[in-house]
Amino acid sequence: MQAPIPQPLYEKILDVMPILCVDFVLYDKGKVLLTRRTDEPAKDQWWVQGGRVFKHETLDEAVQRLSKREVGLEVEVIKQLGVYEYQFDKANFGITSGTHTVAVTYLVKPREENFQVSLDTTHSSYRWVDQIEKDLDPYVKRVLRDANVF
Repeated sequence: MQAPIPQPLYEKILDVMPILCVDFVLYDKGKVLLTRRTDEPAKDQWWVQGGRVFKHETLDEAVQRLSKREVGLEVEVIKQLGVYEYQFDKANFGITSGTHTVAVTYLVKPREENFQVSLDTTHSSYRWVDQIEKDLDPYVKRVLRDANVF
């Protein structure tokens, strides 16, 4: 796996290219974990977890890295839900061209029976949901529907 892209180069890439990400729907005991984002795009929205894929990193490795970083858990992939695309007018780092993401999204479960969620700085809080709530972003609703867990 290649080291993260230096920040100035990453900002240039974000400005002109779609970004490949993995997202995951963390499922446990009939509920799904949603986290409130602290960064754009989708700042202050309830979201599934995930992030960009590094060069020479497999999708599975990215899921494992991001699940440990974002929620402090090792996970087991249940299945790939699909490939999704979403765009926002907003972006991080003062980028004015918005964000374009292509996300390979997975349904996962915690590897351990007794676990504790530990959020990184990209999330301010979390909650477990047992239904698709009407105020969620259309992308989040779609992946929860496709996960077929409720």
